[in-house]
Amino acid sequence: MATLCRPAIAVPEHVITREETLELARTLHANHPQLELALRLIGNTGVQTRHLVQPIEDTLQHPGFTTRNNIYEAEAKARVPAVIDRALENAELTVQDIDMIVYVSCTGFMMPSMTAWLINTMGFRNETRQLPIAQLGCAAGGAAINRAHDFCSAYPGSNVLIVACEFCSLLYQPTDLAVGNLLSNGLFGDAIASAVVRGDGGTGVRLEANGSHLVPDTEAWISYGVKDTGFHFMLDKRVPGTMAMLAPAMRDMAEPHDWDVSDLDFYIVHAGGPRILDDLGKYLELEQHMFRYSRQTLVERGNIASAVVFDALERLFQDGGAEHAARGVIAGFGPGITAEIALGTWSGRVGGGSSNGHKKASAGRNSSVTLPA
Repeated sequence: MATLCRPAIAVPEHVITREETLELARTLHANHPQLELALRLIGNTGVQTRHLVQPIEDTLQHPGFTTRNNIYEAEAKARVPAVIDRALENAELTVQDIDMIVYVSCTGFMMPSMTAWLINTMGFRNETRQLPIAQLGCAAGGAAINRAHDFCSAYPGSNVLIVACEFCSLLYQPTDLAVGNLLSNGLFGDAIASAVVRGDGGTGVRLEANGSHLVPDTEAWISYGVKDTGFHFMLDKRVPGTMAMLAPAMRDMAEPHDWDVSDLDFYIVHAGGPRILDDLGKYLELEQHMFRYSRQTLVERGNIASAVVFDALERLFQDGGAEHAARGVIAGFGPGITAEIALGTWSGRVGGGSSNGHKKASAGRNSSVTLPA
């Protein structure tokens, strides 16, 4: 059975703090009629720091879509290989052991895909399958895990490398002054993540089942306006309330497998914003502590799109992992509105720890997620 191994994460060296973001908004948009609302929304995200692929003075410039996409390609090629090397080391595999590469990104465009460059540059076999995913946004991290699981189920013993490369700062549009866009300017960050799904062996999340759910008639809620100046992020004010629809979808997906999604041991979910996590806890009747890894990602790195689930999963690994056979869910949410959901059990142990009671708010029984002593 396929196992999602420990991810490798990298963030760019340029950092912007919450205070710097708010001061920039005050300076750049001093006459904006809804400035106070935008400042309040940015402050309420809980994001304290974000990492940017360029210094902030360069990020605020718009040299044109061609130049920006060239920056995306150059930075991806410079930064991704080292992250892949660490992911392969975590999985105790080499490039020659990989049968498919899934590359996900919604912040730049390349054709041929980055997968072709990786195969040519890093020594992957010429027969390595390629699966680039470009239009699932933040849900693509979950989709990558699910498609890797499907591939390993179809071809037992195969190994899949996942790469998520998101440079959200390259989407900054200085002429977009809607409150939703101002909020986005203070929410999204840049990151690269990579992980291996092993067909046999490995320590991590043994993938048991997966599913997708599309909320009808919500295509316009999260979208890109593709214009001469590049990708313009479009965010509907109804998006924060989507857990009212997606939490039941998570429950429905788990029930045929005799799993209660409100009674699991660990939760690795996309942190699009604080209300997503707050509402998910409400609808699943869970204490907020169960989403601590996702919230830590949001606080320290912002919304890093498809890389969020991998960053949150790495934090579980850093925390010592979970007890063997502990049950959990990984879920990515994105445009569509789409949910990509995976159920899995912990295989093996990463480190020591002690059980910590932080389960269902109404139940109060002990969880098998372990924390450092």
